[in-house]
Amino acid sequence: MALIVHKYGGTSMGSVERIQNVAKRVAKWMRAGHQVVVVPSAMSGETNRLLGLAKDINPDANPRELDQIASTGEQVSSGLLALALLREGVDAVSYAGWQVTVHTDSSFTKARIKSIDDKKILADLNAGRAVVVTGFQGVDPDGNITTLGRGGSDTSAVAMAAALKADECLIYTDVDGVYTTDPRVCEDARRLDKITFEEMLEMASLGSKVLQIRSVEFAGKYKVKTRVLSSLTDPLMPLAEEMKSGTLITFEEDSTMEAAVISGIAFARDEAK
Repeated sequence: MALIVHKYGGTSMGSVERIQNVAKRVAKWMRAGHQVVVVPSAMSGETNRLLGLAKDINPDANPRELDQIASTGEQVSSGLLALALLREGVDAVSYAGWQVTVHTDSSFTKARIKSIDDKKILADLNAGRAVVVTGFQGVDPDGNITTLGRGGSDTSAVAMAAALKADECLIYTDVDGVYTTDPRVCEDARRLDKITFEEMLEMASLGSKVLQIRSVEFAGKYKVKTRVLSSLTDPLMPLAEEMKSGTLITFEEDSTMEAAVISGIAFARDEAK
């Protein structure tokens, strides 16, 4: 039995059907005997919608209230996923970041995680429950809800895996791994079976959108075994096959990786000199 953290992005949570597919996938892991913590993003487009409403009401909205508003997107998706898991016959419970607790500093809209309490989560896991925890958010020392900035759910998931000493953090997204370059631009791009944290950090800093750069830094610092894989595959695919899919981000180079001079090419479309 392993303790696994799953993270699902906005596209993966983008509709009722996709949330139900996520629930089927999580249920498969649970029935195989694993303990699972799920960190979902808000449904695709929801954060932009909420912040747009705030700006319509007050173009000069202060950051504290923006965090109060933006955090609700993940709370909705977490609750919906818990309901979908219960319908799948899996005992599940959802928590907001302030309920767990994910402690952050007070930098509204771009907060940094300071620590995560693991007692409540571990108690639920040991009781056989799937635990769904909102990504992207936490609470500051004064009890204010904070958000981690764009892409913060990746960081939430890796931080959760580090705090729980999880066996692996699986980042489910709308692509099936890390490619040598953008496959939408270069048809010869190929998926990497594995890449080092240093290489992934370099690619993220140069424009690769697969993982948020802070999450890669976190994973490298706390040695969190991380894999990027697709949520758009059949949720009932054999577990052994799924566990080997995507791209594994490794801690150290091996002999085969040392032979590769270039692992990938990242670029920004809007940059010119």
